[in-house]
Amino acid sequence: MIYAVIAFGYQLTFATSGTLNFGQGEALMLGALVGLTLVGLGVNYWVMIPIVCIFGFAQGALVERVGVRPAIKTRSEFGWIMATIALGIIFKNVAENIWGRDDLRFPSPLPEAPIQVLGANVLPMELLVVFGALGMMILVEIFNRKSIYGKAFVATSNDRDAAGLMGINTGMVITFSYALSSLTAAFAGVLVAPLTLTGATMGAVLGLKAFAVAIIGGLSSGMGVVVGGLILGIAETTTGFYLSTGYKDVPGLVLLLLVLTFKPAGLFGKTAIKKV
Repeated sequence: MIYAVIAFGYQLTFATSGTLNFGQGEALMLGALVGLTLVGLGVNYWVMIPIVCIFGFAQGALVERVGVRPAIKTRSEFGWIMATIALGIIFKNVAENIWGRDDLRFPSPLPEAPIQVLGANVLPMELLVVFGALGMMILVEIFNRKSIYGKAFVATSNDRDAAGLMGINTGMVITFSYALSSLTAAFAGVLVAPLTLTGATMGAVLGLKAFAVAIIGGLSSGMGVVVGGLILGIAETTTGFYLSTGYKDVPGLVLLLLVLTFKPAGLFGKTAIKKV
């Protein structure tokens, strides 16, 4: 579900602008580290979450303004790729200078003793990750369907030029999509941090795997990224249990190659036909 919620952020930006924030992993990392700092200062975990979400929202808006908007204005086909990668590296270096290179332990807000669920030992924090990630994606979908701003978001994703002609500020919508994508990544960071060690490098692998999930499920489908995240997570866990943890990354990469070969738009993606 962590893969899915990060991949959901990729889908949000791709829908409105056809671009991706390749610094999503760093947004997750910054959210986790800022959350760790707030908890260390005595802020309650549940109070810390909305503060981190606001931070993630602002960080995503900054990435769009500094890295993506200039590339869109100049119609640079690949400028936004290098810009988001460069900003991700900058954020990682800043994090290393502020919090250091060592991994830090994030205190869990829930009991660390496992509970029995259908015969399996499950940590309460793991259940929070599942339901928290689902809850975040459901809230975003409700926002898109019920609010006037969400409808502007959907209109821009369907046809940006037509939405602009109807008076929608598509530039602001794209900024909002980047802010929302980083918000979801920062939220994922504080969800997963108590289950892992927190550090400046924690987002690199998660961001890359989430990108694979977005490709497998389909960048044009919100449901696709959820299913893709479940497929990749289950494939990794099953391989690590029955074969070896050294091979757990292989099934996801093989599946990614198969999807790119036989269904490039993703399992749930729509293939667009353009008349030239």
